[in-house]
Amino acid sequence: MSRILVTGAAGFIGFYLCEKLLQQGHEVYGIDNLNDYYDVNLKNERLARLTQHPNFQFEKISLEQQDALNSIFDKFQPDCVVNLAAQAGVRYSIENPSAYINSNLVGFGNILESCRHHKIGHLIFASSSSVYGANESTPFKTSDNVDHPVSLYAATKKANELMAHSYANLFNLPCTGLRFFTVYGPWGRPDMAYFSFTKAIIEGTPIPVFNNGDMQRDFTYIDDIVEGIIRLIPRPPAQNKDWDRKTADPSSSFAPYKIYNIGNNNPVKLMDMIDILENAIGKKAVKDFKPMQPGDVPATFADITDLTRDVGFKPDTPLSVGLQKFVAWYKEFYKV
Repeated sequence: MSRILVTGAAGFIGFYLCEKLLQQGHEVYGIDNLNDYYDVNLKNERLARLTQHPNFQFEKISLEQQDALNSIFDKFQPDCVVNLAAQAGVRYSIENPSAYINSNLVGFGNILESCRHHKIGHLIFASSSSVYGANESTPFKTSDNVDHPVSLYAATKKANELMAHSYANLFNLPCTGLRFFTVYGPWGRPDMAYFSFTKAIIEGTPIPVFNNGDMQRDFTYIDDIVEGIIRLIPRPPAQNKDWDRKTADPSSSFAPYKIYNIGNNNPVKLMDMIDILENAIGKKAVKDFKPMQPGDVPATFADITDLTRDVGFKPDTPLSVGLQKFVAWYKEFYKV
């Protein structure tokens, strides 16, 4: 079994990943700064479940704390690092850009440095479907140009991909970037639409329906996201000997570097998502139609050809199934 360091361990994806790795018998060291971007109680509840496992260690630090980070690397000597810690959210990046610069740029730079100096065999890091920005050609392919982000959050994620590539090239650090598409499920993030909509529908308050409902998202169930990560952990990317400098596919490289989409490959209309939620909750939503928000995009749709080819896995949980599980968890967790 392996020693795996997971940053953002008390976050939504980090929590599920740690739990699955521990079930498989791995040693897991989790770090998280437990910031108050959303309800810290939810993060503490996730963490409490993880700390029951004898093979789980945890330390509360921020990625910006380079000395503390290096100390953990020295002590734990991880075989693989999965970096999920980041300041999340598109809209919040407009209000508080410095949080994104500190966590997503300075913090990620520190992760790269620690991985470099400790000769880590594989760094997997979270990117985002947000990097596709102004692209309109769908489905979004990892071979697409992504030079037109429409939010600072997206720009930091694109920057992470570029930073990782430079370390893969200069220091032979195998790096895999994962562009996640609208991850949802039990224990999820309260700032996500499906979560806040559920709360509002149950309480009878209006839900904001942006772009007058003309939106589509490639909703990806949390178990599918984690399965994709688990399958990639033992597969550090190799140098692509066939990489063509003339076509310059940005998802692969002459360095040990690879980018994957992890999405359901099946975009769902926002109004259909609301219908599914209403049926799961047993109550109609009060809809407040609004224009498109700054930094948002009308549609996301993942091409997962590379993921399916390389690890033999295709996310396929239907939104109706995943949201039913989420609503059941929500009612139990919040006792409503």
